[in-house]
Amino acid sequence: MNRVPQYLLAIYIAEHRRSPPVPPGRMAEMLDRSPAAATEMCQRLADDGLVAYEPYEGVTLTEAGRERAEQLHETYVTVSWFFRGVLDLDDHETEAMELAGLVSPMVAERLAATLPSDPEAAE
Repeated sequence: MNRVPQYLLAIYIAEHRRSPPVPPGRMAEMLDRSPAAATEMCQRLADDGLVAYEPYEGVTLTEAGRERAEQLHETYVTVSWFFRGVLDLDDHETEAMELAGLVSPMVAERLAATLPSDPEAAE
């Protein structure tokens, strides 16, 4: 399975919680992966031009990576709200992280249309 969307989303979220670079270990924790797997993905994302990678420091999203991550984040939020508000899943964030890269913008838009205007009202 292609894990690129999950890593981009994790980096995007982590960059909003603290200033970049995001250490591979932080990504490994967020995604329940090994530090070695996270480091390998950092190198792959750098090769694809989606992040700037500094060994022993971490990654920072490039412009291309940020654009893709922002789109993923929108889908992630919609799917997470749907899982929480409609399906009442306890682990809605983890499930949404897994699926965000697989849901098309059209499907995300249709899911969003099923949600109440205020996501908190779904509780």
